[in-house]
Amino acid sequence: MNTSLGAPQAYRGIINSSANKHGVPAGLVDAVIKAESSYNPRARSGVGAAGLMQLMPGTAAGLGVSNPYDPAQNIDGGTRYLKGQIERYGGDYQLALAAYNWGPGNVNKAIKKYGKSWTAIQAHAPKETQKYVAKITKNWRG
Repeated sequence: MNTSLGAPQAYRGIINSSANKHGVPAGLVDAVIKAESSYNPRARSGVGAAGLMQLMPGTAAGLGVSNPYDPAQNIDGGTRYLKGQIERYGGDYQLALAAYNWGPGNVNKAIKKYGKSWTAIQAHAPKETQKYVAKITKNWRG
């Protein structure tokens, strides 16, 4: 077990299991959860994102997550979604994180206009997304 995870003990096993199952670094999943909900499984955003990994209702439904407040379902669904973004952007974790926060449609539009790297689109992303990517990258790499 990766004991360097900052998550409460109750979530570490779920994080490691989902990360291993979907081929995503456990530390990255942990850093996303910390940024999204501060490890609060009951977190809900003003736009309706819910649970530890702040899944939007449509995204959760598409991932088969019936209860976004259930930590195991939320972490598994969020990790699968994150894996999809990593694959979509050719393993570029920063673009994947930008898509997780800003949405892949917005990231794709920025890529078409400015180039296919976080460096190319960063200045054109919302400040919230810029801070999000920087925060997760810092927390993940430690």
